[in-house]
Amino acid sequence: MRRKKGRSQDESNDIDLTPMLDVVFIMLIFFIVTASFVREIGIDTNVPEDTDQPPPTDADPNIVVRITRDNQIWMENRRVEEHAVRSNIERMRAELPEATVIVQTHGDAHAGTYVAVADAAREARAPSVVLVPMDERGAAR
Repeated sequence: MRRKKGRSQDESNDIDLTPMLDVVFIMLIFFIVTASFVREIGIDTNVPEDTDQPPPTDADPNIVVRITRDNQIWMENRRVEEHAVRSNIERMRAELPEATVIVQTHGDAHAGTYVAVADAAREARAPSVVLVPMDERGAAR
């Protein structure tokens, strides 16, 4: 009998892993480079520090806007529609030109409602807008 010429059985079973490793390293470099350019988008909020001290008696009055759990907007103990927030803040700023707009929001309220109120306050040229979270009872934390 004749033997077939060619590779032996041991040589034909070898698999070259070099191309696969090259591809893995190229993918690793790609993911590392692209991951470093991802930026998270968020809202910068101005939340005051928690204190147990009441405000001083001679403190300047503020404009308080409350946003309830079901996204209702309240000013001066009455419900206000979202499109009327700016005009109400402008009216109150005529009486109190240096007043800060304090937005008290419930934790379950939508961020879009806060953004609409904050934008309306900025359009009314309020000197500053402060976010104050409320607890379950509706009191400022």
